[in-house]
Amino acid sequence: MQKTKRLLRIVLGFTLPVIGAAMLVLPGPGWLTIGLGLVVLAAEFIWARRLLNRLKEQAIKLGRSVS
Repeated sequence: MQKTKRLLRIVLGFTLPVIGAAMLVLPGPGWLTIGLGLVVLAAEFIWARRLLNRLKEQAIKLGRSVS
């Protein structure tokens, strides 16, 4: 059961960014979907957690520069 849950998280985690990338040119919340995919993948993979942290830092910097 544990392996099945892990496999489903991995499949979902890789599927969401692909759908999000399609939504960048199609109607829909593309960046949000990509972010959600990274959140799911970050629970399983360190590289995804690092990427998510880097994206958070860039978003904070962007928010400060806009203010």
